[in-house]
Amino acid sequence: MLSNLLVQLINGIALGSTYALIALGYTMVYGIILLINFAHGEIFMAGAFVGLILVTVFQVHILIAFLGAMFFCLTMGIIIEKIAYKPLRRSTRLAALISAIGVSIFLSNLANLIFGPKPTSFPPTEQILFEIKTYEIIAGAQITNLQILIIAVSAILMISLQYFIKRNRIGKAMRATSQDYDTAALMGINVNRIISYTFAIGSSLAAAGGVLVGIYFGVVKYNMGFMAGLKAFTAAVVGGIGSIPGAMFGGIALGIGEMLAMALGLSSYRDAIAFGILILVLLVKPTGLFGTKIQKKV
Repeated sequence: MLSNLLVQLINGIALGSTYALIALGYTMVYGIILLINFAHGEIFMAGAFVGLILVTVFQVHILIAFLGAMFFCLTMGIIIEKIAYKPLRRSTRLAALISAIGVSIFLSNLANLIFGPKPTSFPPTEQILFEIKTYEIIAGAQITNLQILIIAVSAILMISLQYFIKRNRIGKAMRATSQDYDTAALMGINVNRIISYTFAIGSSLAAAGGVLVGIYFGVVKYNMGFMAGLKAFTAAVVGGIGSIPGAMFGGIALGIGEMLAMALGLSSYRDAIAFGILILVLLVKPTGLFGTKIQKKV
């Protein structure tokens, strides 16, 4: 029993790491322009397909495919922001929300048109990375080198983002824009450029998550972004929407919760348990675990 729980804990951390990468895009965009980018899940899906195409059609190394998918979705995020969100920046929240949902539906149907409704197999890990090896840790629990790779890559990307936000000049400008959009513009910060940077970084991280999920599960499909995006959004809200550490913690917590549910024989209810965690957290702390209340003068 203990061994099974430890295995599912490891599986949960690996899965939750991918949720965290997607959740970071939600929380970054919301933190700056107070917009939920509901097309973010489809960017995750696009990253998975681009990685697949680069590996199978162009037969490049998986590392190049990984970086290529991130660059493609980086560009894709900027284009979506310029076309679908920037013209509505001074409009009502409802208009921006409808635009985001429209982009999500468009991208999902475009992928269905291009790749078809059936799942597409990702090349076996042995062909593109390495032979899967299993290592025993404690109490008979095991971890694979693929899981170690996914957790390590996700951790490096998340730590790098946190360092970038805290130390880099652009990151500081992002934090300033997040605190006060208009004052940041008055202080000489190019707010439009900062918003584009935010979409670019969030989209590239979603693409990274898409490629990792494709490698881990060995299959990608046109609608894979819907549930993954919904759970990543849930993770961002659980952690505290707008909080980068919160998005990381929320994603991993959600992944662990799902896998532990499977260990307890509740695999049919894993999605319900994930959203149940959201309801429970919001009942106890409406701002999320790492969220803070914002005082506004009226």
